[in-house]
Amino acid sequence: MNQSGQPAKLRMIPIDQIEVINPRERNNRVFEEIVGNIKAIGLKKPIVVTPRATASGIERYLLVCGEGRLKAFRALGETTIPALVVSVSDEDAFIMSLTENIARRQCRPLELLAGIRDLQERGYAPRAIAEKTGLTMQYVQGILTLLHHGEERLVIAVEKGQIPLNAALSIVGAGDSDEAIQTALQEAYESGRLRGQQLLDARRIIERRKTLGRSSARNMPRKVTDVTSSSLVRTYQREVERQKTMVRKAEFTQQRLLFVVGALRQLFANENFVNLLRAEGLATLPKYLAERVWPGGSSA
Repeated sequence: MNQSGQPAKLRMIPIDQIEVINPRERNNRVFEEIVGNIKAIGLKKPIVVTPRATASGIERYLLVCGEGRLKAFRALGETTIPALVVSVSDEDAFIMSLTENIARRQCRPLELLAGIRDLQERGYAPRAIAEKTGLTMQYVQGILTLLHHGEERLVIAVEKGQIPLNAALSIVGAGDSDEAIQTALQEAYESGRLRGQQLLDARRIIERRKTLGRSSARNMPRKVTDVTSSSLVRTYQREVERQKTMVRKAEFTQQRLLFVVGALRQLFANENFVNLLRAEGLATLPKYLAERVWPGGSSA
């Protein structure tokens, strides 16, 4: 049924008269499978379009559902495609398209979630977005909060299931303070929100977020700005500071390693300690440490 209460009509629609309102990129392998299936057995499910009048009088249509099928027909050289024609508004067409993407869960996270942000910019409140997309209001509100802060890396991690949404929001709430972020991680661990692999993933994401920034240029197009001498100087200064931080971490790690090597040398000089280790089958060291504890060779 459509907005006028009339059932949708199945028609053959010229492909060049259809406009995609919510385009998204596709995995090449998946797209090739779609093309192959349609070529072998035909179109099992028609696409959905809604008509729009034009000043020239030429009939045009907005694509509501079925972008992959439409592209496959075009790739096969077809000029028309079976379509269900429904009468819906531009906003309802966009929402129907977004809902299909959410149901499939095959689009890239930021494309999917940018659609949620689009709905907010169109004036929809989180509750209305949740009702129209089938997502929970808590999830919608949390994602919008992350997007508002430019936390694209955290958004991707949440959508991929690497870290839970509430843990991501705790990280954002901690601000830029390393100490506050570590405290947030500790609290998330103690409360059971972050455990095992998720905790390791969260630490890795935070480190990348710190060194590479909150946004992910690979997944979301970024506004290109003019390069100036001052911007180059700032970029150079940031890179220098990042390199200095890496050097400090390396020096600290080296000092700890020297301390461990010195301590092991003293312990292995104690015959009673060595005999105890031998009795437990622990008298050997990893090659990397052994070469430093006994520069001239292994222990006697």
